Amino acid sequence: MTGAVLHGSRALAPFLNRTGDDDPPVTIPRGPAREAAERELSDPAYHENDPSLLQRALNRFWEWVDDLFTAASGATPGGGLGLLVILIAVVALLVALWWRLGTPHRAPTSSPALFDDRPRTAAEHRAAAEAHAAQGHWNQAVQERMRALVRSLEERALLDPRPGRTADEAAAEASLTLPAHATELHAAAQSFDAITYGGRTATEPTYRRLTTLDKALTQTRPTLSNTQEGAPN
Repeated sequence: MTGAVLHGSRALAPFLNRTGDDDPPVTIPRGPAREAAERELSDPAYHENDPSLLQRALNRFWEWVDDLFTAASGATPGGGLGLLVILIAVVALLVALWWRLGTPHRAPTSSPALFDDRPRTAAEHRAAAEAHAAQGHWNQAVQERMRALVRSLEERALLDPRPGRTADEAAAEASLTLPAHATELHAAAQSFDAITYGGRTATEPTYRRLTTLDKALTQTRPTLSNTQEGAPN
């Protein structure tokens, strides 16, 4: 029977039987020799320096990347240099598009409601707006000031309290009784929508203009309809 000749392995000690230094090596059958070698190599001492599972996975990944780029460079005119030029051109194009178009923002399909579910007074909205402005949080400051403006008109009975009203609707309705401020009201509503739903960033001048409009409206007498003007006191 053909066998494997192994020397000096502790795993094969049971199979080695020498009578002297000059005796020929003992021929071990292939099956037992393989089993003995497997038992020997299963000793943890032989695997102390083996790479970890993560390291083996990373090695496989980088081998895959290397193979991918090798194949791509072989199919690209100019080889690796041509592939590098193409990659640089693609990156430059993406940077140019981002610089030109900016970060995309999803436009709302409809304007959500101006107020949330918890009703607050105009004074509470103004206090919240001033607190945000003091910290330089202009987005929140503009939002709260617009809510304060609309709530104030509701408290003065110039607008009917209506859940779900949008900033644009409030501006359109308020313009009927406050026509002198119609332009500012519509501009305020557009700023509110752009900041709240359009991803724009508010600035301090935007907040100051809205604050000025809010104060002006509290001192402006509404323009009544002909029916209201002719009604008896």
